[in-house]
Amino acid sequence: MERFVRSRRAALQEHVQHQQEVHAVLGNEACDLDSMVSALALAYYLAKTSLESKAALVPVLNIPRSEFLLRTESTFLLREQQIPDSCLIFRDEIDLHALHRAGLLSLTLVDHHILPSGDAALEEAVIEVIDHRPLEREPRCRVTAELVGSCATLVTERIMQGPAELLDRQTAALLRGTILLDCVNMSPEAGKVTPKDTQHMALLESKFPDLPARSVLFEALQTAKFDVSGLTTDQMLRKDLKALSSDGLVLAISAVYVTLEAFLQRPGLQQDLCTFCQRHGYGGLVAMTISFNERNEPFRQLAVYSQHAAVRTAVCGILERANNPPLDLSPLGSLYPNIRAYHQGNTVASRKKVLPILKDFLREWGVAAGPMHPADKDPCGTMRPEPKDSSAGCGESDENPEDSDVAGEAGAPEYEPRCRRDPARCPRHGDALLEDDAPLPPTPMNSLVDECPLDRGLPKLSVEAIFEKFSHITVVRPSNSSSPEKK
Repeated sequence: MERFVRSRRAALQEHVQHQQEVHAVLGNEACDLDSMVSALALAYYLAKTSLESKAALVPVLNIPRSEFLLRTESTFLLREQQIPDSCLIFRDEIDLHALHRAGLLSLTLVDHHILPSGDAALEEAVIEVIDHRPLEREPRCRVTAELVGSCATLVTERIMQGPAELLDRQTAALLRGTILLDCVNMSPEAGKVTPKDTQHMALLESKFPDLPARSVLFEALQTAKFDVSGLTTDQMLRKDLKALSSDGLVLAISAVYVTLEAFLQRPGLQQDLCTFCQRHGYGGLVAMTISFNERNEPFRQLAVYSQHAAVRTAVCGILERANNPPLDLSPLGSLYPNIRAYHQGNTVASRKKVLPILKDFLREWGVAAGPMHPADKDPCGTMRPEPKDSSAGCGESDENPEDSDVAGEAGAPEYEPRCRRDPARCPRHGDALLEDDAPLPPTPMNSLVDECPLDRGLPKLSVEAIFEKFSHITVVRPSNSSSPEKK
């Protein structure tokens, strides 16, 4: 594995210079340990088994190189296996679009199956997908998709189907460490591990019995992953980030590796969150914390932040009422008026299980609320707070913290999906097409940021019309409005 990784940069440069084919194995935009190791291991395997192909097999980490220092568990495991990160190829070091335009690119996707809107043109180059999450749409290529704890398990299965000598100790150590971390030390209580994960973990250990003990390796990886010392709030939130969008709202969902109490006590937190949302274009943030007790059992909490009370109340409401799965949320106190905090009783409800809840919410939000008018945005880039908060800007709000209890906020309309109020109107595929004035939200992608909600033009909505939408949860368009110009 080490020799293969060290040779990839030179191989890529040679093929680009001579206009020869490149086969990139691309992980997802979160670029966590699973995504990185799956890309490295599968590219290594394909290079050894596709001898007739003249394409250069290149694993690509789907983040800029400057972001890699935030993936502390990844840098740790690479150091342990003596694989220098200087040899890795990051997304800002290869022009996939130029290769595709030249007809020289083939793509294999690991740990995701949908490209973000900015990479939509590359879908034509995708020849294979390996993913461990539910398929949002069926790719038009070879697909391996199974709900297991780690994508590395599916890559291990693929490698095990080839010649036995192809699996070296370095590759096995990378795959085993990834599965171990993703499946929380193979603990059934964490709700991540599946029989296939257990089976392939055992196969790796039987082939290389001298690998470190599970408990020792897991503790080391866990310590590295939770090491956020020296990171700013912005870096902590970007360390493990997903984002979802509708036409009118972009939500960030960050996994935070400290207790919620420690996170909320960070100096200048509200200013930091406001700046974070402004810088990256988010209308709200869901921070999901995970820590472990003395018995190594997971302990989950979450916080919801938004400058706009309607967004905050709507997101909290949908999470509190969630039943697939139920999160079992209990409110916690918060010193900040724009942050609601919860203890999460259902410890097996990881972010992967919460994302579909928020995706469904955003689909409803896009139809019910529509795009926001630029005049209704505060200096932080989120929607303008109520008049009593309008002078707060990015600083501390003048709103009384006692007015921001978990049950609801005065003057903030509660978001309620149409199908909850009227089951007969539950949206089905194609129903939105029957609503002549309904702007159709894009399908949320597996992406950090799919697109800016204002890319299609600025809708002419008044403040009164917006709050009318919130109140009635229907699409209301003033007579003097015009549809956003489509690109």
